[in-house]
Amino acid sequence: MNPTIVNHRERTAQLMKRAAYAAVFTALVLIAAKLSAWAYTGSVSILTTLVDSLLDAGASLLNLLAIKHALTPADDEHRFGHGKAEGLAALAQSAFITGSAIFLVLQASQRLSEPHTVTNTNIGIGVMIFSIITTFALTRYQKYVVKQTGSVAIQADALHYFGDIVVNLSVILALLIGHYLDLPWVDPAFALAISLYILTYAWSIFKKALDMLMDRELLDEEREKIEQQILSHVEVLGVHDLRTRISGPDLFIQFHLELDGQISLAQSYAIAEDVDQEICVLYPHAEIIVLQEPYGIEVRKVVRRQSTSQNNGENNSP
Repeated sequence: MNPTIVNHRERTAQLMKRAAYAAVFTALVLIAAKLSAWAYTGSVSILTTLVDSLLDAGASLLNLLAIKHALTPADDEHRFGHGKAEGLAALAQSAFITGSAIFLVLQASQRLSEPHTVTNTNIGIGVMIFSIITTFALTRYQKYVVKQTGSVAIQADALHYFGDIVVNLSVILALLIGHYLDLPWVDPAFALAISLYILTYAWSIFKKALDMLMDRELLDEEREKIEQQILSHVEVLGVHDLRTRISGPDLFIQFHLELDGQISLAQSYAIAEDVDQEICVLYPHAEIIVLQEPYGIEVRKVVRRQSTSQNNGENNSP
């Protein structure tokens, strides 16, 4: 295997594991802090963030296990590796988040019908500020890891924790309004709004996970970039059947390379290797499968298929 790809995978594995461990540790710290704040204040808004952090811990732990599995090298039974485990983890995260949002909607609805005055507001606000600072530091590191690795599982985790920052800011606002304006219904109202917000980013995580599991193609601009890179080689006469898919930390690219039919097999292999190396500069983590074909053979295939189809139609006509 290309040494560049091997080195990139090793660095990717290290970064993803560090990000996963950091997320689990952060979630556990926030659970302890928010549990104390809820016990002192009785705020349902803080309860929403506590439940969210409990699910964060579970989801991040699941993420860690899935990432370890996804980074396992390909074997005889999984020739394309285990990267889809990342997509499954992100799918499970979306289910966790949706479940927590539904639970919080029920809690907030009950508190709206039976308003409760929040006590020890200063403690609650202090814990929320601490949570915001801690979570912000985590999301910055996760963003860096996603940029370096393209990990959909870490991206899902980062999106979830970024949502937590918005949630914590909302809780501070709810506590301030409820305390200084003496409006006990504000706390559950904010909790209800936060729950609905959580549902929206659960959907975005679900969609990203589904795209990976269903082998969705790269964006059109990325595919065009790959085609342009291939055709920039002076000895390449054409390219077709470009297919791409992402599986965890790995990107798979395959295509048919059209070359002069008069050159030798060794020459065509050398050209394909050059093209492979050029694409690896753009996508260091890509695994590339190239099929060399004589230029024009695809046109002949199309003509042959059309001819066969017409003959079959004539034979089937009464």
